[in-house]
Amino acid sequence: MTFNPLPMKHIDLATSIKESDSEFLKKFPHFIVRWLEKLIKQDELNIILEKYKDCEGADFHQSIMKEFRFSLDVEGLENLPENGRCFFLANHPFGIIDGLILTKTVIEKYGTFKAIGNESFRFVPNLRPYIALVNPYGMSSKSYVTELEKVYRSDVAITHFPAGEVSRRYNGKLQDRVWQKSFITRAVSCQRDIVPFYFHGRNSRLFIGINLVRRALGIKVNIELALLPRELFLKRNKTIKFKIGKPIPWQRFDTSKTHVQWAQHVKEHVYNMSSENGSTLEF
Repeated sequence: MTFNPLPMKHIDLATSIKESDSEFLKKFPHFIVRWLEKLIKQDELNIILEKYKDCEGADFHQSIMKEFRFSLDVEGLENLPENGRCFFLANHPFGIIDGLILTKTVIEKYGTFKAIGNESFRFVPNLRPYIALVNPYGMSSKSYVTELEKVYRSDVAITHFPAGEVSRRYNGKLQDRVWQKSFITRAVSCQRDIVPFYFHGRNSRLFIGINLVRRALGIKVNIELALLPRELFLKRNKTIKFKIGKPIPWQRFDTSKTHVQWAQHVKEHVYNMSSENGSTLEF
């Protein structure tokens, strides 16, 4: 008789709910939590994380790409500059996949990277050495700010999703929310050019639908985020298409616009990189 032990819980939804600050989540009965664990494919994810627990950096990215058998259709690799001291920015339609592919592309070119990310990366120990944590929904702690400052001033390549969250339906279409201005501010103060990426695609109707219902009911907790692992599995064996644009010199961000306005200008430029949306904006 063969005994198959349960996978180590790198991701433990029940414990995360108990330790959260959300009274709404803490009221979930046990059977709802178990259902959510199955919905987010917690056991499957823990098996994969345990399988590749000794992989880091490029090895981890390659292993995950092979595990899910993703194919890449990329345009503009020649636009990656030789000097990687840049911000590598992208729209955020998927949540996990676009993050993996963006960092995989950067690490293969430059050998290492730092990603500006939120605390959800704590659940992926393979990526912890490469993450500079930030709280996109409020004030970051002093330790976060200190670490970020070191990263910004270093020579390492930085990857970032300026929306701070996965794309939803805004103003009648699927897109990122307003991009935060911090990458413009830091591009200027640290003299980092910006390399834009555009990812084609979207998450499932279920993900989009739950977000719309949640917002209509006035629920502030982003419960649809629990579906992001499911979105990862839904795209197994799929081709992910993305485009890399030409670097934007940091000197371009002059006083003709505020940093908030420049951030939205770059966002529009990224979305216009899609062949369906026409030509890019001038820089």
